[in-house]
Amino acid sequence: MVTVAILIGSESDRHIAQSTAKVLDEAGIDHEVRVLSAHRNPVELEDYISKSDAKVFIAIAGLSAALPGVVASRTKKPVIGVPVSSKLGGLDALLSIAQMPKGVPVACVGIDNGENAAHLALRILGKCKVNP
Repeated sequence: MVTVAILIGSESDRHIAQSTAKVLDEAGIDHEVRVLSAHRNPVELEDYISKSDAKVFIAIAGLSAALPGVVASRTKKPVIGVPVSSKLGGLDALLSIAQMPKGVPVACVGIDNGENAAHLALRILGKCKVNP
């Protein structure tokens, strides 16, 4: 069983996934990191989401940052989006994640801030320490 699924749109985002995973490791939370692009692997992504027993999804993406929104459109579980800095300093990704349509909520943390995504996941799971 995986408690938190960390999804990245491409290998170039792995460094953020690693910092996210480190926080979850320190808290003893089971997780896995998967590379599944909303654009390049839509069928595999949908299959993964539908079969996952994760309680929380963390989706890390840059540029158009479609990944968090696509994940949220396919599950009722909490989704946390992490915008990645690339073009426009990551503001494009941040706005894409923060401006989801009604009924498709995605929590959004700061640009490149996978650690806060992990801390938010811990709070959602009720596993948060008072001082992170």
